[in-house]
Amino acid sequence: LSHQHITSTLERFIDAHQLPHLLFYGPPGTGKTSTIMALAARLYGTSYRSHVLELNASDDRGIDVVRGQIKAFASTRNMFSTQTDTFKLVILDEADAMTQAAQAALRRVMEQYTRNVRFCIICNYVNKIIPAIQSRCTRFRFSPLDTAQIARRVDTVIDAEQCQVEPAAKDAILHLAKGDMRRALNILQACHAAGGVIDEDAVYNCTG
Repeated sequence: LSHQHITSTLERFIDAHQLPHLLFYGPPGTGKTSTIMALAARLYGTSYRSHVLELNASDDRGIDVVRGQIKAFASTRNMFSTQTDTFKLVILDEADAMTQAAQAALRRVMEQYTRNVRFCIICNYVNKIIPAIQSRCTRFRFSPLDTAQIARRVDTVIDAEQCQVEPAAKDAILHLAKGDMRRALNILQACHAAGGVIDEDAVYNCTG
């Protein structure tokens, strides 16, 4: 949903088989991780696991991880690749939690292994990413989703899961979501788990 300009640009990159380093930034729940996962699935299909290294930088954010895991993955060509020029993909989620030293080391790894690895750096706050990394990436800003777009997805889930939701409760969920799709679905799931008809009071009681 949403971000058609981003997805159409990425599709052109895939068709041309020329992917730059990517920097996705924006508030939580706007589809940054979902987008790169969908892109990786399109690029690699069944050989996804051998081509993609996923790291959550809020867990693995030290300089040792950059020098160790990423460097080991980046420096090896894929022996099962059917195309000689197939590049691997490193996905660094929550990269704004990385230390300055780790980001400096990452910049060096990006320089060294550009021939066979592409990086997708995902963060909420782009100003926490050092300029040297920003300048090496094509930047995409994921803005909060429109209420109407979230409403359409919430309606789909309500129908599929056969939830009983009053119109006022749905409005409350959309109001509380503030453009964050994940939050909207989490609130709906929590209210549904409580059982019975979901009314406006149930939504506000559930979310405190």
